[in-house]
Amino acid sequence: MRTAVLVSGRGSNLQVFLDAWTQGTLAIEIVAVGSDQENAQALERARQAGVSVRAFPLGAYPNRRAQERELLGWLKDLGIELLLLAGYMRVLSGEFVREAGFPILNIHPSLLPAFPGTQAQRQALEYGVKVSGCTVHFVDEGLDSGPIILQEAVLVRSEDTEESLAARILEVEHRLYLEAVRLLLAGKLKRSGRIVTVI
Repeated sequence: MRTAVLVSGRGSNLQVFLDAWTQGTLAIEIVAVGSDQENAQALERARQAGVSVRAFPLGAYPNRRAQERELLGWLKDLGIELLLLAGYMRVLSGEFVREAGFPILNIHPSLLPAFPGTQAQRQALEYGVKVSGCTVHFVDEGLDSGPIILQEAVLVRSEDTEESLAARILEVEHRLYLEAVRLLLAGKLKRSGRIVTVI
């Protein structure tokens, strides 16, 4: 399945996918990596793996709609069949999601619908929850609001900082996101409205 990944930062989840693809343990072909940040570390990870990269910095466009239209045109020209968001810090518009015509997946570092948006780990600690975790979901036009595919809990420790909690959640993210993509590729995800069932 021809796959693109969108990133904004370091790209640790991207690296997991690159490794699985190059090792032949994931039935995708990563044909492109895009970013809204020209200097994202993730782009260098992709270059080192021989993957085509392109940046779409919002400041280079008159508005968000123009940026998204060029991004979507790029993806369609590449024949993309699956889009993975891996730390992409922009909310895709409803128009983008509707026109894409291919599945879009995202991973978020909380047990959605709790703590959507940025700084989820800080939100969790400030709220005083005892359990956090991560969620893989289909992307819809809302903020981290798409149908949930997989979730896994991570206990919050009394001594946790934002950084320590984020690091433990990230370890789970790397495994859970791969598992969700494998289920999708195997045709084992049945979606009915908001409900996603593993069959």
